[in-house]
Amino acid sequence: MKLTERELTAALEGTAKSVLAAQDKDVRRGRRTADDAWLALSKYQRYVMLSGLGEQLLGPLVALPDRDVAIGDRPDATDAEIEAAVQERGGDELRGLKGKVVLKARVALVRLALSHIPPRADPDALVVPDHL
Repeated sequence: MKLTERELTAALEGTAKSVLAAQDKDVRRGRRTADDAWLALSKYQRYVMLSGLGEQLLGPLVALPDRDVAIGDRPDATDAEIEAAVQERGGDELRGLKGKVVLKARVALVRLALSHIPPRADPDALVVPDHL
């Protein structure tokens, strides 16, 4: 799938915030938001989280089949297409019973990443303010 650098960054950062929210007790109890938990991390902690998720997500996201995405819509794929992309990039760790669990988890992560990609904007309708 053809995704811009900004779309990949938004997908990765949104997925990282969601994973952090699931791991953080204070976020789960409603004491703080996922964004507050993200800002509380040091730059190195953010890097470690983004690096780990990037290894799992970027390959399958790029391997998804190309589709034309209408203006205002998000890129999307079926579960079968996501599963095929994950298996294509998965290697030996997707074998056996443990591999099936890893496959399902990565399919869910890719689905989550796709939900964090912002809707496509019309490049011809870009309006630059006069003060720039």
